[in-house]
Amino acid sequence: MAGPQVSTRRLLLLYLPSALVVLAVLLPVAYLILRALEADARSWNVLLRTSTLRILANSLILTAAVTAATVLLSVTLAWLTVRTDLPGRRIWALLTALPLVIPSYVGAYLAASALGPRGLLQGILSPLFGIDRLPSIYGFPGAFITLTLLSFPLVMLPVRAALQRMDPALEDSARSLGQGTWGVFRKVTLPHLRPSIAAGALLVALYSLRDFGAVSIMRFTTFTRAIYIQYESAFDRSSAALLSLVLVAITMLLLSLELRSRRDGRRYSSADNGPGKHARIQLGRWRWPALVLCAGVVTLALVLPALVLAYWLLRALQQGPELTGTLLAAGNSLVASSLAAILVLAASIPIAVLAVRLPGAWSRWSERLAHVGFALPGIVVALALVFFGIRASRFLYQTLPMLLLAYLILFLPLAIGSLRSSLLQVPSILEEAGRSLGRSPLEVFRRVTLPLVRPGLVAGAALVFLTAMKELQATLILSPFGFTTLATEVWSSVSEAFFARAAGPALLLILVSSVPMAYFVLRDEPA
Repeated sequence: MAGPQVSTRRLLLLYLPSALVVLAVLLPVAYLILRALEADARSWNVLLRTSTLRILANSLILTAAVTAATVLLSVTLAWLTVRTDLPGRRIWALLTALPLVIPSYVGAYLAASALGPRGLLQGILSPLFGIDRLPSIYGFPGAFITLTLLSFPLVMLPVRAALQRMDPALEDSARSLGQGTWGVFRKVTLPHLRPSIAAGALLVALYSLRDFGAVSIMRFTTFTRAIYIQYESAFDRSSAALLSLVLVAITMLLLSLELRSRRDGRRYSSADNGPGKHARIQLGRWRWPALVLCAGVVTLALVLPALVLAYWLLRALQQGPELTGTLLAAGNSLVASSLAAILVLAASIPIAVLAVRLPGAWSRWSERLAHVGFALPGIVVALALVFFGIRASRFLYQTLPMLLLAYLILFLPLAIGSLRSSLLQVPSILEEAGRSLGRSPLEVFRRVTLPLVRPGLVAGAALVFLTAMKELQATLILSPFGFTTLATEVWSSVSEAFFARAAGPALLLILVSSVPMAYFVLRDEPA
């Protein structure tokens, strides 16, 4: 009887919930297929235009460049703030994570207004050095810099969680065999970080692929911008659906590459015995270069945007700002983002557990399909839910649950990646020992597994919360009537060129997001 009972438990607790989540994620894909079936010859010809191929090249080059840069930067910063005697490493750990709270459209606008040919920096340099015009930041350079500086925490947070979970005995054993700092990192630490790096890199790639704000402000045409133009300007939803399906195909390709990278890394992932106290590596003469690196990243990604926002805020204060609407939007943002973090984290657990503990055809495909929504622009997901909501569940139309469903579809991979990498570092023998004592699988998961994967849960919840705080397109379309958020407040002002009016909501968005981020980062940070 034990076998059927276990199978029934797995069906109810893992397979059935994961199937429901996957069905929800596939709603936008079903919508795109329905729209694509309505396409005529002219719409299909859009895919074969030279301009479309150029847009594809732009999207792939930008995605590859941003992903490579973020991995290099994130692994370096994570290692410095977890393993070394970097002065003030707890503060640097927090400050280097905070750029994630800045929306791409805010970051791009601030970068353009500060570093552009006629920006604030040029205005400062002109009277001092006679510099009349700075090099243009628009195009690929601006999009690359903006996305890299704002998305690298997507890799850094799970890598930091993995470093904190590693068994210190592994590195100590390598040192006892004569390996130096670089040898230990290359042969022991880096292989254990591969699952976290791969998961984070996948999120960065999908984030870059679907970004609309930065590429639009920096005037760099990618697939997402082209889809938006087809929807909003040409009113050609069939052509937009075909372009969106290309994004889905690219997403599946990226998932295949990420899964292939796991094969060599899997053997390293479950060898540790839990967290312990790591010996701090002495940086010595490299301490100052490390501090310069951390300070440079924080200055470009956090301090400079804050200063530019402060400038516009001062301009706004002179005009007498209206705070009531901004505070209401802040409350709405907190409620929606907190509920989204809880919902997405709960939905990610069965998929992550299946992928790690019960690998098979269904677990592989459910994990792959769960990532599809993250690569789609928010407008596609929103219109898909409007389409199905009007036809199948009109009572959910323009309600908070519908908005939360959109957040689930869009941000599910953020939680899966962090939770999966933490589960990989929990030896299955610990769970088997709990079951041998007569505990049920659910009780073992609650009392043994969950405490051990807490860093991954915290990182996943933080990523979902912060990303939901700054989601724009889906929020604009699906939020209930009168339900404004800080993101929609900022966009409504920026889109009308009222930059001073946008400064207050934008700064509040950063501050509100920074408080939980500080808690999430410092909560599990050793003293």
